[in-house]
Amino acid sequence: MMSVASLLNRENQNKAMEVVRSQRKSSLPNDAVSTLPLYRSAPPLEVRLEDFEFYAIDRLRVLKGISDGLSRGKKPDEMEKLVYDLWKENMRHPQASEVVNKDIISHFVLRLVYCRTEELRKWFLSMETTLFRHRFLHENPEVQKALFAEFDLPYKVVSRAEYETVKDMLNQVARSIGQSTDAIFYKVPFEEVPELVAGRRVFIKEGNAYIAMSQVVSLVVTQFRSHLSKALVLTNRKWTSMIREQEKDRLTPIIEALSTSYLGPDYSQPTKHTDISLKDIDQIAKSSFPLCMHHLFGKLREDHHLKHGGRMQLGLFLKGMGLKLDDALAFWKAEFSPKVGAERFDKEYAYSIRHNYGKEGKRTDYTPYSCQKIISSTPGVGDHHGCPYRHFSEENLRAALTRMGVGNRALEDVLDKVRNRHYQLACTLTFEAVHGSSCDAGINHPNQYYNDSRKILESPNNSSNP
Repeated sequence: MMSVASLLNRENQNKAMEVVRSQRKSSLPNDAVSTLPLYRSAPPLEVRLEDFEFYAIDRLRVLKGISDGLSRGKKPDEMEKLVYDLWKENMRHPQASEVVNKDIISHFVLRLVYCRTEELRKWFLSMETTLFRHRFLHENPEVQKALFAEFDLPYKVVSRAEYETVKDMLNQVARSIGQSTDAIFYKVPFEEVPELVAGRRVFIKEGNAYIAMSQVVSLVVTQFRSHLSKALVLTNRKWTSMIREQEKDRLTPIIEALSTSYLGPDYSQPTKHTDISLKDIDQIAKSSFPLCMHHLFGKLREDHHLKHGGRMQLGLFLKGMGLKLDDALAFWKAEFSPKVGAERFDKEYAYSIRHNYGKEGKRTDYTPYSCQKIISSTPGVGDHHGCPYRHFSEENLRAALTRMGVGNRALEDVLDKVRNRHYQLACTLTFEAVHGSSCDAGINHPNQYYNDSRKILESPNNSSNP
């Protein structure tokens, strides 16, 4: 057991307890109960080590789902449904009374995970802010008003006398946003609601923006984002100077692994698409391999050799497809022999293949690499592993995608995602372009790409079964 506050805020445990109490009781009316905490200080809640990780993974599923939705350009109503479904699916708890605790603990655990670099902080800040926005909008008006009050902002409702002087303009704004013309308005400095100003959804006068009650979410989200941004920087200092050393053995491995963790199936055991014959592997590679494996397979056929990183990435992928050990040895021996010879292959390479299948050394049954692991790899000179969407030049990527059959329009969409560093989404769009079928779940693993491809190509409705 450990205290969340002891990890993040040892010197302020009493203050943290007061904050948790205030978040539980809040200033809400009796008939307006909110489960949306403001995460102002780490609570002194006790949590088991296994829950520490499981809660964080569940919340991470929500945040990564939001990230994928935003990257795909989902509309506001689609995002609202997506966030609601993600939260309902992942953040429930067998004991209803523990739902709020799971929410608070998971947020602060991920704050530890994502405080460590500027890039991680930026991603976490954006996803948590989006999550907070949609949860706030899901609350009823009384709860929204009370949560707004909890931020203790110095903004007051526009008086009746002042309202009369700008009534015509406010009515125009209200009609344009679908708000009642008798709505309550607040007056705030315009720089505190930049998204409303950018969307021309407010009336501005003398440096102040007049915002309707329904638009208060923008102001609340700005405050939430500002607080969380500062808190992440402070958390990083605590992690670097104190917590990391004190919790080195127990927590450091968990914290450092969570930001790059893969949350789907590990594909260590092949699924139903396992009838793989070596004579069919060329056709299967052409029709169902993702670009990273397609490239490795092509280089293997061209050079009759791959360095260690390439052998691991492609070899474990083939294993996840269902290639048996004997067939794997035969495949690699046939490919390598023209260059290294059969005898040298048996001495220098066969062992590592048996090792990947759990037949040598510690008998570990190795799992195929996920997209996240492949993307984060750093191939050197002469290496061919890694993620082409990240590591290829635009010219080489364009040529490779064209060879896979990605048309011009889809190609530009893929390249646009690559420029914005949405590599997995780029792979998803490639899958959709090649197969003419949507992939709403997104591509998160090369073996997922393969399995989904085979399902489509082997469907009775598909006339081009390879």
